[in-house]
Amino acid sequence: MVELKLPKNSTINNGKIWPEPKNSNNVRKFRVYRWNPDDEKNPAVDTYYVDMDSCGPMVLDALIKIKSEIDPTLTFRRSCREGICGSCAMNIDGTNTLACLCGMEEISGDVKIYPLPHMEVVKDLIPDLTHFYAQHAAIMPWLETETERPEKEWRQSIEDRDKLDGLYECVMCASCSTACPSYWWNSDRYMGPAALLNAYRWVIDSRDEAKERRLDELEDSFKLYSCHTIMNCTKTCPKGLNPAKAIGSLKQLMVDRHK
Repeated sequence: MVELKLPKNSTINNGKIWPEPKNSNNVRKFRVYRWNPDDEKNPAVDTYYVDMDSCGPMVLDALIKIKSEIDPTLTFRRSCREGICGSCAMNIDGTNTLACLCGMEEISGDVKIYPLPHMEVVKDLIPDLTHFYAQHAAIMPWLETETERPEKEWRQSIEDRDKLDGLYECVMCASCSTACPSYWWNSDRYMGPAALLNAYRWVIDSRDEAKERRLDELEDSFKLYSCHTIMNCTKTCPKGLNPAKAIGSLKQLMVDRHK
């Protein structure tokens, strides 16, 4: 019989339970994943109680309040608080999203917060996105041109510009890629929904002159074709984008170029 062993530190323990605020009738419980690489302990889930009468409406507001007033050791990324930077991506109530866009009223019961799944954790709610960003860089997220640079700018028709809607808005938060089972198992070779959505954005840009080169780079049994159209990426995107559609369009371009 095959014996399977869980990786070190894979068991999540119950962590510290912080005291409830006094004289408050509007309290919510937050269960937050904690892990510190320096103490060599297993990860744990700490329990916090937040007075919602003195807290903003978003999950990020509660996390900031916890860090500022209850537990300064809690670690997470955040920046713009407007759904633009993508920094505060995490798994909230079982769904990958941005904490700054996730309203507390959307969640019933305890608010359960974990880092993005299937990623190495740096500390607490911070995943290691080194490989994710390297994949984004690999798709050449810039205009590639061979003709002489125009005096002012590269012109584009309104119709061609409209083709980029639903693509350029990606904030590289990694919510889609870390929700994709294909990416969980083959992230070393499969580019993932975020990188492929951005790749399609540049492939169809009328100003770009490296379309065939871009497609050549993606024509690989794993880089593109590991997508099995599970649709998790589209369901979880906090910006309402459709990476699955972009990947399907890339596959169609691959077919068309070989006709």
